[in-house]
Amino acid sequence: MNDLAGCPSNLGDECSHLTGTINFVSVRLKEMGFSETKSGDGEGNLGRFPAPLKAIISALLLLPAVAWGQTPDYLHDIAPLLSRLGCNTAMCHGKAEGQNGFKLSVFGFDPEGDHRALTQASRGRRLSVAAPDNSLLLLKTAGKIGHGGGIKIKQGSREYRLIRDWIALGAPFTSGKRPALVRLKLEPERKLLAFGANQPLRAWAEFADGTRKDVTWLAVFHSNNPSMAKTTKEGRVTIGNSIGQASVMARYQGKVAVFQAFIPRPGKLGDYPKRPVYNFIDRLVDKHLRRLNVHPSALCDDATFLRRVHLDIIGKLPTAAEARRFINSKATDKRVRLVESLLARPEYADQWTLKWSDLLRVDRLALGHKKAYDYYRWIHDSFAANKPLDQLARELITAEGPLNEQPAGYFYQAAKRPGDMAAMTSQVFLGIRITCAECHQHPYDRWQQRDFHGMRGFFQQVKYKSSADGQALMAEGNPVIKHPRTGEIIQPYALGSPMPKLPPKGDRRRALAKWMTSPNNPWFARNLSNRLWAHFLGRGLIEPVDDVRATNPPSNPELLDSLALYLVEQKYDMKTMIRLITSSRTYQLSATPNTSNMLDEQNYSRSLFRRLPAEVLMDAVCDVTDIKEKYHGVPYGFRAIQLWDSQVQHYFLKLFGRPSRTTVCECARPTGASISQALHLMNSPGLQSKLAHERGQVARLADRHIDDAALADELYLACFSRFPSTKEKNKALEFLGSRRFKRRQAAEDLTWAMLNSLEFIFNH
Repeated sequence: MNDLAGCPSNLGDECSHLTGTINFVSVRLKEMGFSETKSGDGEGNLGRFPAPLKAIISALLLLPAVAWGQTPDYLHDIAPLLSRLGCNTAMCHGKAEGQNGFKLSVFGFDPEGDHRALTQASRGRRLSVAAPDNSLLLLKTAGKIGHGGGIKIKQGSREYRLIRDWIALGAPFTSGKRPALVRLKLEPERKLLAFGANQPLRAWAEFADGTRKDVTWLAVFHSNNPSMAKTTKEGRVTIGNSIGQASVMARYQGKVAVFQAFIPRPGKLGDYPKRPVYNFIDRLVDKHLRRLNVHPSALCDDATFLRRVHLDIIGKLPTAAEARRFINSKATDKRVRLVESLLARPEYADQWTLKWSDLLRVDRLALGHKKAYDYYRWIHDSFAANKPLDQLARELITAEGPLNEQPAGYFYQAAKRPGDMAAMTSQVFLGIRITCAECHQHPYDRWQQRDFHGMRGFFQQVKYKSSADGQALMAEGNPVIKHPRTGEIIQPYALGSPMPKLPPKGDRRRALAKWMTSPNNPWFARNLSNRLWAHFLGRGLIEPVDDVRATNPPSNPELLDSLALYLVEQKYDMKTMIRLITSSRTYQLSATPNTSNMLDEQNYSRSLFRRLPAEVLMDAVCDVTDIKEKYHGVPYGFRAIQLWDSQVQHYFLKLFGRPSRTTVCECARPTGASISQALHLMNSPGLQSKLAHERGQVARLADRHIDDAALADELYLACFSRFPSTKEKNKALEFLGSRRFKRRQAAEDLTWAMLNSLEFIFNH
């Protein structure tokens, strides 16, 4: 029977069919526990069968262990297995120079090249068709000879037999006609799981002919949050001790599937009291929290809301007078009116221009001084005029003409290459990272090289021409884009769309902008909604906010869908969206946890502590001390939040995470705290000079308020936007009273202590 693999060519189809059938039976017998290995009685586990049947079964068990009745090939069987074993990762043979002379394409994006590397490179020494078990590939992976990657498979295992059989059959790249893989599915797709639970997953490949195949043993599994849901390479998920949801991805032959685990708080589901619903946000958040057995915290007080909404909307602390007036107001709608007043202030445009200057890369080193400033002013004017977000995106993407008249066009000079323009546009406006697909398949998503170059095609026409009035941006010509590996001609096409037969006529970017800002676009409104939500709530519904993919689903899909729909219905008006979010009960929750939500940091059951951005924190120090900071290249009195040049040299801003704007990734602005930051706030001569300044606010307050109680009130209002508690006030009075002859220095020290507190450094 082993000779079937060498059937005459004129009987190829019949032999192939017969081989597949016999191989199918042989694998089934092995999976049922039968073995060709003899036990002590010499019969193995075949003793209960008649002699003729025993002979047939024994012969079948000696056949190659080929699964599912198909001759194994590289494309469908070996390539997925190498990915599963990690052989083609960037840490192993997939890195640029390979490993010990053997190189594979990273994540297997070039299967044909990888097949040649295995079968032909180094004179074919890695495989031995005549003696499969002596193949270098098997000897190394099974640990029979030295291998830097360690033992990957056990001799005699299912994986070992698959590779051996493939080699024995001549190591074909493909074999026979297999139905196309339509999708990958995980079972289960979602489940409610308790702390410490174990959940095995099964990955099913579904094909065009309607058949299914269990590919769990060939799939690659990856958790988006290992601390919440850790997964083994076999697809067994172990739940941690955090409330919320985590996702586990399976990848097989370019297809991905996701399992989502919902992890509720342990214990019986208690009564969920009826709470006020200010808008649809609260209804959808409450529904999700009820599923997780979590109760939201109480509403924050007026002082906390005042400080929070000032920092979120305009990036500036309220003054002591503003805080006193708001706290003492008896108006029932004062929170709504406060938001409205902040949206009308000039600092609103400063705050949001800073945020979008990071995203759109207003980089003086890349653009030059004047160009970067003009680019910044265009963004600032757009937010000052409350330009709809879809209009802002269209103007930026389709910019053309003299750049001194169309400064939005500097977006393209920050990106330089067409591929960079495509990746930047996708990440900023769609939240999708496609950069890695320029060279290889995305490891955690469906995007391939073809998709990347399809997006690149929209920007291939972009050119610059010089004139007496300066540079002009143009889109002209009909450039042809070819796949860098296969040479296939790729027409420009949008992500997730079929490739057309012909490119769009005229400026291709217009077709892209129309598709992108369409109400039916699956990503644009969702991405902008998610970014706004993350800004105000401290965490995106999809996190990171610029890593939108099927394998990183939103924590509350219904809420994200509803926010996106609302943004579209409101014509992409950002101020209207801000009104909606800030008026929700969810936004107005306290940061103080209750017994049910102490372990929850991702479901918006309480407000999260967020460290102030570098520029906002620097301005807050200046506001409390009333001593401005002087920055190089700008007039005295400029606030840090107004700095258009991210390259201005300033130690404080650099230390607290001001980005250099060389990338559009949100990760470029770190938000964590560090020992260096704490030491600087405790020991900075610059901070001390502001506190001790003769014309500073601390000196004025100490002179104006002879009563220590009044002085303490003013300092707390200036730093924390609230009055001190009774305990805090008694401590302040004790401290000030013990230093009667150095009262001003005591006031400076008290203010210094407050500036070093978490309450000052964080928004909450």
